[in-house]
Amino acid sequence: MTAPKRILVVDDDHRTRQVLRTMVENMGHQVEEARDGFDALAQLRLGVDLVLLDIVMPGIDGFEVVRQIRQDPETKEIPVIMVTALSEREDRIRAIQMGANDFISKPVDILELQLRTSFLIQMKEAQDEIKRNRIELEEQLDQRTGALRKAVQDMASAQRKAHSAHLETIQRLAIAAEYKDKDTAAHIKRLGHYCAAIARHVGLSPNEIETIFHASPMHDVGKLGIPDDQLLKADKLDQDEWKIMKKHTIIGARILEGSGSELLQAGEEIALSHHERWDGSGYPFGRAGDEIPVMGRVCTVADVFDALTSKRPYKKAFSNRDTFELMREGRGTHFDPRVLDAFFDHLPEMEEIQKKFRDEAAFSEMEK
Repeated sequence: MTAPKRILVVDDDHRTRQVLRTMVENMGHQVEEARDGFDALAQLRLGVDLVLLDIVMPGIDGFEVVRQIRQDPETKEIPVIMVTALSEREDRIRAIQMGANDFISKPVDILELQLRTSFLIQMKEAQDEIKRNRIELEEQLDQRTGALRKAVQDMASAQRKAHSAHLETIQRLAIAAEYKDKDTAAHIKRLGHYCAAIARHVGLSPNEIETIFHASPMHDVGKLGIPDDQLLKADKLDQDEWKIMKKHTIIGARILEGSGSELLQAGEEIALSHHERWDGSGYPFGRAGDEIPVMGRVCTVADVFDALTSKRPYKKAFSNRDTFELMREGRGTHFDPRVLDAFFDHLPEMEEIQKKFRDEAAFSEMEK
């Protein structure tokens, strides 16, 4: 090793970052730390020789971070080692497809870390041989690093704030759609957690789980276009009123369509599909089976459970016992059997979510 290298350690767990920092510094390298994907993408501008990257992180996961690294001409050649507790073959294949160079499993073995980092650093040095004219800039770079580090930290902070503002806007849009319901805030909070839990147990990726958690509360945004006298009617809707009520799926999709936001695109998909049924008897299009997007199928189970166990202008709340009986009757007709089984296989977790977020005051946590 001809000179110390700058290695970026990316992990949302502080203790893991400290362990990796100690290991890397003992190998004679300099360490930069990032606590999430936003911070990592910003700190790459400091001039990084190698990235040790966690996969499961809030906001944007490691798969997305390595994808963006490979898309940027200035960073695409930086070696990336995934340091992760995930061991499934599919996760490793996906990471390689996104552009990762290698894997190290947690807990990290220092000898393995040294061997893998040394190989990738030597490979990068060979690739950089024709770019050695940049060496003359190292002294200037050292003087400017302090100011540059502050600039990239400000960049990461701005991106994090923009992401938070985006999520808050989505949450408030969901509230507006159900504002006349007494249980509005608690309902959308429960729904997000139900969907995330079910999605995790049917094998969706960490990024998809995060997406459905934030997007599912927009499922009924189309109710903004439904007249109040029908939306809040205490009696059963007549045939004409029911036709109008069913249009909230189309209205919701139209409200959300055309966005470049991944979350709003998912919200559009969920709004349009959460009343479709596995056997094709749902609405608005009568889609069946796998024609229904998986996020819509997940939201269907979560929404029915929460709707049946919640008080509405036209009905009393059902008990969990009666609700479970009704939902089991819908396996293979109303619900995707695999999604419904994931729900029932983890009932204690679902009931814990129900209990925790029963109170509307729990919505205060949604803005954290």
